[in-house]
Amino acid sequence: MRAWIAGFVGLLLVVVGFQGHGAAAAVPSGFTETQIVSGLTSPTAMAFAPDGRIFVCLQGGQLRVVKDGVLLAQPFLTVNVNASGERGLLGVAFDPNFAVNQYVYVYYTATTPTIHNRISRFTANGDTAVAGSETILLELDNLSSATNHNGGALHFGLDGKLYAAVGDNANGANAQTLSNLLGKMLRLNADGTIPPDNPFVAQTSGRNQAIWALGLRNPFTFAIQAGSGRMFINDVGQNTYEEINDGIVASNYGWPATEGPTTNPSYRSPLYYYTHGSGPFTGCAITGGAFYNPDVIQFPPEFIGKYFFADYCAGWINLFNPDTGSATTFASGISAPVDLQVSSDGSLYYLARGSGGVIGRISYTPGEPPSITQHPADRTVSAGQPASFSVSATGAGPLSYQWYRDGAPIGGATSATYTLPSASGADSGARFHAVVTNQFGSATSNAAVLTVTGNAPPTATITQPLQGARYTAGSVISYAGTGSDAEDGALPASAFTWRVDFHHDDHVHPFIAPTNGSTSGSFTIPTTGETSANVWYRIVLTVTDSSGQSTTVTRDLHPRTVTVTLSVKGNGGFTLTLDGQPVAEPYSFTAVVGTVRTIGAPNQVVNGANYVFRSWSDRGAQTHTITVPSANVTYSAQYQRSK
Repeated sequence: MRAWIAGFVGLLLVVVGFQGHGAAAAVPSGFTETQIVSGLTSPTAMAFAPDGRIFVCLQGGQLRVVKDGVLLAQPFLTVNVNASGERGLLGVAFDPNFAVNQYVYVYYTATTPTIHNRISRFTANGDTAVAGSETILLELDNLSSATNHNGGALHFGLDGKLYAAVGDNANGANAQTLSNLLGKMLRLNADGTIPPDNPFVAQTSGRNQAIWALGLRNPFTFAIQAGSGRMFINDVGQNTYEEINDGIVASNYGWPATEGPTTNPSYRSPLYYYTHGSGPFTGCAITGGAFYNPDVIQFPPEFIGKYFFADYCAGWINLFNPDTGSATTFASGISAPVDLQVSSDGSLYYLARGSGGVIGRISYTPGEPPSITQHPADRTVSAGQPASFSVSATGAGPLSYQWYRDGAPIGGATSATYTLPSASGADSGARFHAVVTNQFGSATSNAAVLTVTGNAPPTATITQPLQGARYTAGSVISYAGTGSDAEDGALPASAFTWRVDFHHDDHVHPFIAPTNGSTSGSFTIPTTGETSANVWYRIVLTVTDSSGQSTTVTRDLHPRTVTVTLSVKGNGGFTLTLDGQPVAEPYSFTAVVGTVRTIGAPNQVVNGANYVFRSWSDRGAQTHTITVPSANVTYSAQYQRSK
């Protein structure tokens, strides 16, 4: 979204310098947070079935089912996807008449005949899809090499129509044209046909008649309010603003000409926007949204009709008041949230990619004493290694923690996780438990037993790429490593797990999901997508020995960068465009070598005189793409004054 979201965030989907879910999320007094499911590999979206089951999209192509709080072992379905960057299985929705027809709709990145996003319908038979029941409803436009800005959210409106949010494929120009479906909100009949009352039917043809609104960058999530049918669209911004937009037919939300608030009457300004940063009202990628209008009102009355939204990088959930246009804080400390849903019983659920992929529930329980929901687990570690124990509990906040060893309190051990820094043989057999307390009572966890073994953890080494190696966009990066263990000797390929993370500014997005079974591999650096030069990749290798002990090592790859300058020969005061956005010349920026950028020299009025484009110094067209060279460069436009 900024490669997994902010451009999955932008995104693919993944993983972050997370706030960590080992400690429970911070929620207001009277609310409690409970982890419902863990171990979800790169989740992207979720939806409640009418019968209460939760269907969860995994980026790699599986649609999993959570039934009565348990993650079922067998996926509902598995589709063949391209899961690079922010691609993959990205959205799920249920037919309004699901109880009768059992229809489930998904949005995913198909691989044939070329890579593109697709909307399909499947028929459910209990907890699995009927074999061969896929009905393709819409094939979206072929994707470029950019792997971000796919959107993917699906919801049915109160009009019985299926709405789909589509990203611009990292090309802002897509959002402003009616000649493709990228950067748009789409509207379909439940059978995939196009409603004749769609707003651009007369101006378009074929599948483009599905366009309902345009001018969006990466609308990764949106929500429709029960009762009113009002739609809020969360559009992930680029450098400055994240937006909540009022979903209104035929609207143009302005990307890439504008980001955040605008006074241009051609564009619809967002209802609410926030800037990038690390505070309680700032972030980098808006990734979840849900109105609080459940069948059963559980939260206090002041929450009714309000809109919950989350930020992937900042890890918070805030509350937007449509009546006042203002927002307040609600929950924080959530590890990379990507989706929000309100259940029929009035609880708020979040889906997060951090901590291995979790679903959490926030409920209102005033006056409730603590209750242990996850007891600390027994641990086996090598001598000299740390040993950590964690506990989870519900109950009215704030909750306090105290850890005990063999019945005696441990000084300073007052968080949800306790770590013994270096275990020795004398620690083997020790028993650790926690007491969780609030103003209404306390709860004691089961005891976990520590076993300290002489078995040494394995060693891991990344042999390729070399330390300090740099990359250019478009290059193929080969990686390789070795692993050995004092007890097992040289470790086989099955002991190796590789992952590649994409770092942008102060946040992280997935690039290659954890993959095991190989001592080496390769990947290609994209030439399009994230345009910032403040980026780098981290290759992560984990080797695991036969006793289950593991060691993780990393290798960082930073880009080669140059300075690119855009200018106009002669008089100053001109405006040029970079990737579809206006810039005042002369304009210099740092770019990664090999990336593809788009520069333009629009005809314009300067100091009251009309000027028309004549030429670029590289002999390119008025608007054209460049591949950033390996040395600093200036592209100069020449204009001619028209009479």
